[in-house]
Amino acid sequence: MSKGFTLIELLIVIGILAILATATILVLNPTELFAQARDAQRLSDLDTLRSAISLYLTSVTGASLQDATAPAFVCGTHFGNSSLTAAATNRTAAVGEEGAARRGIRTVAGVGWLPVNFAAIPGGSPFGVLPVDPTNDGTNNYQYSCNDALKTFELNTLLQSTKYATTDDFDGKDGGSNIAHYETGNDPALDL
Repeated sequence: MSKGFTLIELLIVIGILAILATATILVLNPTELFAQARDAQRLSDLDTLRSAISLYLTSVTGASLQDATAPAFVCGTHFGNSSLTAAATNRTAAVGEEGAARRGIRTVAGVGWLPVNFAAIPGGSPFGVLPVDPTNDGTNNYQYSCNDALKTFELNTLLQSTKYATTDDFDGKDGGSNIAHYETGNDPALDL
């Protein structure tokens, strides 16, 4: 009597393993997990930037949230974004963008996509380069706007995951003026 497996038994085991693998992939949804990881990075980056700008405002005499050196970024209805591409978002197309040549520049000395001179903070900048969005394209990027006279600022991003954007509703409960974007800062209703 033979002690091996028959072809039918092997095919049944392979079929069961395929069904289990498919069910695992459907339950775990790797696309959503990657989107959640990117959103967690976005929330962390914007919290770090918000804290760094607040530190800058409280520790630097004559602090300015804008930079008038070429290419200029002057606070107002315009804003900078971290996108590495030249593609404009629907929001930049509507309001324009000052300092568009700064897009994607990560320097902390006040001439990057975020024009705050973090190098002026006593003890130096809290980070080596400005963070950028994990996707960082024409749609997903970090955005900045300010009012230099009132020393108010806003940082925005677009969340991608169902968990952060819908279930936990970070973008709808942030106190900002746009329920589709996550907004933070010392005036998240600055209305980019």
